[in-house]
Amino acid sequence: MTMTAPKAANMNADMAALAKRYGRVSIPAAGPWNDVIAGLLDHRSVRGFKPTPLPKGTLETLVAAAQSAATSSNLQTWSVVAVSDPATRAEFAKIANNQKHIEQCPLFLCWIADVSRLDRLGTQENLQLENTGYLETFLVAAIDAALAAQNAVVAAESLGLADVYIGAMRNDIVRVAELLHLPPGAMCVFGLCIGYPADGVTNAVKARLPQSAILHHEHYDASNEQTIRAAYDAELAVYSKQHEMAQYTWTDRVLSRVAKIKAMSGRHELKAHIQKLGFPLK
Repeated sequence: MTMTAPKAANMNADMAALAKRYGRVSIPAAGPWNDVIAGLLDHRSVRGFKPTPLPKGTLETLVAAAQSAATSSNLQTWSVVAVSDPATRAEFAKIANNQKHIEQCPLFLCWIADVSRLDRLGTQENLQLENTGYLETFLVAAIDAALAAQNAVVAAESLGLADVYIGAMRNDIVRVAELLHLPPGAMCVFGLCIGYPADGVTNAVKARLPQSAILHHEHYDASNEQTIRAAYDAELAVYSKQHEMAQYTWTDRVLSRVAKIKAMSGRHELKAHIQKLGFPLK
């Protein structure tokens, strides 16, 4: 059977996108494909933004997308704070180890694991809520916030915008809570920069671990993990040499982040700080 030109072009686009995401050694089989999947595979973090304002209504559109994400039992235990004040953003940048793009981007969002709304509901209904202080409820709130934020990211990128998550907001969650005037039972789990990439900032798609390291069938199997890691290290070393300031492997990166407490930038005390914010974590 002769393949039509559109189908052939589609297949080429599929394989090109998969090759970018996985490198050319471990490309998985191409399956069903559409523009949404192509957009997801094209995700990359951008750390430099133009000051160009976003179109009117962009924030509300992104929040609508975020609110369309799944939420456990429809509890909706998350909130988001859009921060434009330059002084607040400057302090956030310092907390996040001087990430200047927090100050540059036209839209900076703080994603909040928010159990406080449930506590206020209990107060208003004259009912002592027994479950809000447990680790499970905090985890539900953090997951809700992450799901919502990822929906917003997918929506933003579909509109031609760039973004980068700021996990380093957790370096000092108590100070972040003070700056945002968060009530007890609310915590900023991460930030998000959104905007148009600055000229010259063209981050490439970074290869991920092969699916053979991530995807298991019937039971968890890490028997070939070292071989898989060696191949991925070689793939990522090529990427980092081409696109980043220093050449490194995935093994290098992981060890630099998890081998020493210093790399946590204060987050090794996170549990105690979360409890200060009104989450008992029972």
